[in-house]
Amino acid sequence: MAFLENSRLPMNLIRRSEDLFVDELYRFVEDLGAPLIAARFPRSFLDVNREPFELDPAMFEGELPDYVNTRSIRVAGGLGTIPKIVAENTEIYRSRMTVSDGLERIETYHRSFHDAVVQLISETKSLFGMAILIDCHSMPSNVRPMPGGRRSEIVIGDRYGTSAAARLVSFVTSGFARAGYDVARNKPYAGGYITERYGKPAIGEHALQVEISRALYADEADFSRSTSFSKVEDDLKEVFSRISEKVRETYPSSIAAE
Repeated sequence: MAFLENSRLPMNLIRRSEDLFVDELYRFVEDLGAPLIAARFPRSFLDVNREPFELDPAMFEGELPDYVNTRSIRVAGGLGTIPKIVAENTEIYRSRMTVSDGLERIETYHRSFHDAVVQLISETKSLFGMAILIDCHSMPSNVRPMPGGRRSEIVIGDRYGTSAAARLVSFVTSGFARAGYDVARNKPYAGGYITERYGKPAIGEHALQVEISRALYADEADFSRSTSFSKVEDDLKEVFSRISEKVRETYPSSIAAE
């Protein structure tokens, strides 16, 4: 409630950065034997796909601790751990927050989320010798176009080949392509803090980011499911069922989905 009271924006503007219905689209993964972690708080409130302390000093009363990263590209763009803006460069807050409130928000939400991810990766790797994390996101349909004006429907991010084995990336990319989707790799989204932190293919820990266009399954204006929601949900289940089969054939592993 305090977040909304300190926001200068109406709810419909705050929600523009929301990964709309993504937890529902991927609820099938439990049927495949994979755990699913869903962040039950808005990305405009706190973004777990950032370092723990990527913060803009201009958003706070008082001085931030020395360990805070105030100079990252994401902070400069207003999209740090506690975002300054939502879509279309619109500032969220009416006034500055206290440093203690900001740090408490990070401790409560960011730390607990990542502690759960670390535990699941450790458990999965101890059981299967490797772990695969799929970081699930949605993107607006007006995302900046590729050269030639193309706007992809699915974007697979692997930090330009560093966060997951090439064979695994190929499974995911070709799976979506065969399902009829326009798929791009790393552009415009290569993956954020989650893929960077957890993607260590050399030691059997793989991380991929999957962005899906909201226009495929939702009305972006009123934040509602469209008539194609069920189809997209079924397509995702079919794609990841086939990917799971390929992974099980190729690797002694399980899929850990976030």
